[in-house]
Amino acid sequence: METPFEPNLEHYKNFYKKQLLEDTVPFWFPRSIDEEFGGYLLMRDADGRLLDDDKAVWIQGRAAWLLSTLYNTVEPRPEWLAGAKKGIDFLRKYCFDTDGRMFFHMTREGAPIRKRRYFFSETFAVIAFAAYAKASGDEEIAAEARRLFGKCLEYATTPGLLIPKYTDTRPAKGIGVPMIMINTAQQLRDTIGDDRCDEWISKWITQIEQDFVKDDIRCVMEQVSPEGNIIDHFDGRTLNPGHSIEGAWFILHEAKHRNNDPHLINLGCRMLDYMWERGWDTEYGGILYFQDVYNKPVQEYWHDMKFWWPQNETIIATLLAYLMTGNPIYAEWHRQVHDYAYEHFHDRENGEWFGYLHRDGRLSSSIKGNLFKGPFHLPRQEWYCWQTLEAFLQKEPVS
Repeated sequence: METPFEPNLEHYKNFYKKQLLEDTVPFWFPRSIDEEFGGYLLMRDADGRLLDDDKAVWIQGRAAWLLSTLYNTVEPRPEWLAGAKKGIDFLRKYCFDTDGRMFFHMTREGAPIRKRRYFFSETFAVIAFAAYAKASGDEEIAAEARRLFGKCLEYATTPGLLIPKYTDTRPAKGIGVPMIMINTAQQLRDTIGDDRCDEWISKWITQIEQDFVKDDIRCVMEQVSPEGNIIDHFDGRTLNPGHSIEGAWFILHEAKHRNNDPHLINLGCRMLDYMWERGWDTEYGGILYFQDVYNKPVQEYWHDMKFWWPQNETIIATLLAYLMTGNPIYAEWHRQVHDYAYEHFHDRENGEWFGYLHRDGRLSSSIKGNLFKGPFHLPRQEWYCWQTLEAFLQKEPVS
């Protein structure tokens, strides 16, 4: 029996390709490239007007990764490589502090404004350097990517190396570190390679499965005690469904890399199942931002908003789950989140997506770029889904 989704695989492939190359990427480039100081000017309103000329280090790395990845996988356009170099040069020249750690928030000219406790700026620099090294053949940048990955390993595994968020009164650990390190290692491995990646990816997946996935209550925790127990306080009970679903597709991607490893497929699908149940808004559609593990009230006032990026992660995860299992429920979930997101977030007039909606789908802000939103989650989703469908359809043509 045909599913509602299967006959449309070719349609979805063409849709994601067209959106990426004719709608999303043109919104950002070339106008966001800062020809005077390097890097990118990404804090933009709905029509592309610049709202602020500060630069978020996360998104400088993400944008350089995107342009390099497009060059590597879509077409070797000189403007994409040149644009990527603008971001790489800005990161290397301005964004490292004297202690070797990276800043978070810079002025347009490259003066530091803010530095955070954690090392996510470094992880995005790793994937940017690695993708650019593959595109350019620059061995110095490749060595820098591997060196910086080594620093991320130190930060992730050495207690006390970074300033902790919490005191020892109620120690906790989050799913964010193993998740982002899985994807960082995957990107490094898939571009320039590094012998450390496979072993560490396995360790982080094991940590997520053992400590954060709670099969008895069908949930993926965002934060647990060092022993993996639920912390029954506001912070410990708060779930981020979109984040867990992002972790699910990282694991499904790894399963695909490992010849469709059945254990990893099962793990990724369980994570998706649990957090779809908890995150999908059955009244209005879309993935909610926060939920409580025991269905108690959530303290964050934006808990019931719809942010852009959880929809992107869920589009990827549901597509991967369907292609890898053939289960029609994932096809239906993909259709639901795809239709909701492109109906409510997509700006048909100016291109790209708005970032923030109220629960009922009304626009909360016209902003397209800020310290956290830029050319990453949406173009990554469209690129990944297009490339995944292209490869799948080449192997298994749809009649």
